[in-house]
Amino acid sequence: MIAARQMRNGMIILYNKELYRVADITHLTPGNLRALVQARLLNLKNNNSYDVRFRADESVEPVMLDRKVMEFLYDTGDIYVFMDTTTYEQTEIPVGILGEAVKYLLPNTQLKVEFYNGAPVGIELPLTVDLAIVETDPPMKGATASGSSKIAKLETGLVVKVPQFLQIGDVVRIDTRDNSFVERAKK
Repeated sequence: MIAARQMRNGMIILYNKELYRVADITHLTPGNLRALVQARLLNLKNNNSYDVRFRADESVEPVMLDRKVMEFLYDTGDIYVFMDTTTYEQTEIPVGILGEAVKYLLPNTQLKVEFYNGAPVGIELPLTVDLAIVETDPPMKGATASGSSKIAKLETGLVVKVPQFLQIGDVVRIDTRDNSFVERAKK
């Protein structure tokens, strides 16, 4: 057990006998009152999110997950298939469990799949991913000196803001924590 003030984003906890991922956390210290922790919890079973307040010293049960390196093979629309790189065993994960992480998945990508009691509960994304631009406006003349940006659609369907000079076919590095453009990646 840990104190609620020790919770961090991405942590999996057991709350009301169900698994939740901590999506966002804010520490509140209102005036002369006791400190509080406001947490947005994402239910791993039904993908609903809940705002929950804890006292800062309230006990929370973190969950220890098993992690396996697996390779993403393909998807059928609502099922994503991963293969264990050591045993070649395939695991099917519904899109509801993966949530927004599907916007970063390309076939043959290796990543860590999280398991609880033998069942997959999520994936651990790398900090950055490289994706190709498939749709964007042409570059504006003279926009290289300005800090303006434009909207680009990437090969997985993710839509992000990128600098004006980038074109269709360019590969960009995207931060998976906030969908932000990091840099142009090498082809």
